[in-house]
Amino acid sequence: MTAGRLRTVTRVLAELFGAEVSRTVRRAPAEGGDEAGRPRAVRLALERLGPFYVKVGQMLSTRPDLVSPQMRAELALLHDRVSAAPFAMFEPVLAEELGADWERRFDHIDRARPLGSASLAQAYRAVLRGGEPAVLKVQRPDIRSEVLADMALMRRAARLVARAFPDFNAVIDIGASLNVIFEAMEAELDLTAEAANMDRARGLVERFEYLDVPDVIWARPRAIVQSTAPGRTIREVDTGSLTEKERLGIGSDLLAFMYRGYFVDRFFHADPHPGNVFVAPGHKAHLIDWGMVGRIDRRMSMTLVTVLLSLAHNDGPGLARAWVELGRATPWADVPGFAGDMALLVPKVATASLDDLDFGVTLTSVLKYSTRRGIQTSPVVSLLGKSFSNIEGSVRNLAPELALTDVFAEQLRDILLHLAGESLSEIQAARTAMDLMIGNTLAPEQLRGLVRDAANRDLTVRVGRVRGERCGGPGPSAAVLRAAAIAAAAVWWSRRHRCPPPDGR
Repeated sequence: MTAGRLRTVTRVLAELFGAEVSRTVRRAPAEGGDEAGRPRAVRLALERLGPFYVKVGQMLSTRPDLVSPQMRAELALLHDRVSAAPFAMFEPVLAEELGADWERRFDHIDRARPLGSASLAQAYRAVLRGGEPAVLKVQRPDIRSEVLADMALMRRAARLVARAFPDFNAVIDIGASLNVIFEAMEAELDLTAEAANMDRARGLVERFEYLDVPDVIWARPRAIVQSTAPGRTIREVDTGSLTEKERLGIGSDLLAFMYRGYFVDRFFHADPHPGNVFVAPGHKAHLIDWGMVGRIDRRMSMTLVTVLLSLAHNDGPGLARAWVELGRATPWADVPGFAGDMALLVPKVATASLDDLDFGVTLTSVLKYSTRRGIQTSPVVSLLGKSFSNIEGSVRNLAPELALTDVFAEQLRDILLHLAGESLSEIQAARTAMDLMIGNTLAPEQLRGLVRDAANRDLTVRVGRVRGERCGGPGPSAAVLRAAAIAAAAVWWSRRHRCPPPDGR
């Protein structure tokens, strides 16, 4: 971290700490201005510190287990908008990325009125050589090194906290939580990565009638040009200008697209707030700003489906079991107590009206109980909760009468069929067999030899009574059944991939 940046961070934090000390000395009542002003002071300090700290604050706004309701409400207001800088500040960046003749690529750039101004980059309306309208997004000078320095500082702070408070870190895992933010922000620091995200997302929205993603015209690490998104943001649009069919169609497709991103594609927009969705009468809605995305693995997506199914079926203990699978129970965890918490919470949520049910809020609310009971939850859940809440807020702005759970129910069949297909796929069958072989289920060493024999076509099956078992006793043991499953999977895999079909195909 540069000395200047360190001084800035230190100064802002010192001012925040000084204000808190002053507030404590005065002992102002909660209903007065000081106590109410603490969350606002924290939010403003994070915004002054810049994009990385804004993202940290946004993630904290989804953690009721860590911050108070008042603080969460204030942190949810965090934005990454700053005063616009003069275009001249960005000209050296364009020259470095595109060459000294970069202006020849454009017929016009609206230099005086940026479309958007954030702490990482600024966007401008432009016209390319030849007349094609476009949007030019340019990264601020030196912002990448500043954010990376902030990340390094936070990593050191996380290690200090982990050493000082090991029990707290065992439940929260501060380092892993920060890594989720680092990875989600990766594309914001390299615009070619954002371009790749857009290309992937554009392929994923092809199945949806009312959705699209802008085209990438060209991209460099610190500058990107993309096609324009027609209309205005959901936050600004006059919903009366859209037909009912358009409103409901866009809302349904937005929810369905995000649900598939969480559970099928395992790649999702991590910040789909109303300002990142553009709509216009007669046009598809455009999802913009793909700099912050989330990725989850197959196991987590399947477990999350189980969580939501347990919620829909009013099954508190089932939700508790699935939730523990998302992370791990610490040695002092009270898992039965957590199951009891869910048995009380889930009926309240399951019987809520559709207008009151919010998957994002529900997801993060469960965090509060799991943390209290000593259960570590994957930090990706915070990113998912943020994304859930943002997309549901966007849809409510556009189509408040849309039943969110109905859209999920419509998508659930396709989601479950996809997950089932994955489980039955060749690669997954082989993976399951290999997991068993290497001891994930403590299979005996002789079973590994059995599988090796099967793979070499040298398998002799002997049927007899296992020593120590009585005739007419219990059926085959779990180990025997596992052995049969392993052998069958190994033989099938071996034949499938070592012996070509007779016709040579």
